[in-house]
Amino acid sequence: MLKQLTVALTAVSTMGFSALAASETVPSAIGDFDVSMTATLASDYIWRGQSQTGGSGAVQGSLDIAHESGLYIGAWASNVDDQVFTGNSGGADMEVDYYVGYGGDLTDWLSYDLSWNTYTYPQASSYNVDEWIGKLSAYGFTVGAKYAYDPSSALYSFISYEYELPYEIGLGLAYGHTDTKNAELDADEQYNDWSVTLSKTIATLDVALMYSDTDISECVANMGYTDDDDCDANLTLSVSKSF
Repeated sequence: MLKQLTVALTAVSTMGFSALAASETVPSAIGDFDVSMTATLASDYIWRGQSQTGGSGAVQGSLDIAHESGLYIGAWASNVDDQVFTGNSGGADMEVDYYVGYGGDLTDWLSYDLSWNTYTYPQASSYNVDEWIGKLSAYGFTVGAKYAYDPSSALYSFISYEYELPYEIGLGLAYGHTDTKNAELDADEQYNDWSVTLSKTIATLDVALMYSDTDISECVANMGYTDDDDCDANLTLSVSKSF
């Protein structure tokens, strides 16, 4: 489930396991564009502390195009567990996300990012979700909120922190709170997730190791997963290559 290191670590900790991408500058008559692509192999796809691949591996990729003004568009894709996403065709085995946003600096130390995202499941369109995301970053901290408005209402608020340890090892900490309201089912759901990520660039590969967990109990009954292990603590390894 969507640049600068702060944004990349936030995405790793709270949504998926996409990595910081390298970029190539392309000049044009309307300004410079940065184009970046990333391919990722991960031992799991963790979204807000929950496995989206049933504890199995994930193959992911992204394409981002950013204008010097701060405007950007992009797409991100991953395999998912078809037993979790049981939609129109009996299950989805792929997630494809599209997003457009605008970001920049408010001061020398404070930056912002606003985006609209749509998360799609080509084989199970009933699970498609649209979401607005807003973030503020300063001194290594990022605070933000993600509001999903279609088809159900969900608010995800989060805070993260990133710091560079000795030997150029990146440290990422994240904590998030999910508050979901489903009018059709007349149901509310709230839970918290947290993660700790260590990352390092080795040769031309970006390597990350993340520990994540939630305070969800009885995962199968409450979340619709096929295995309680999907909501247990996870240790996830990813290796990415940027182009």
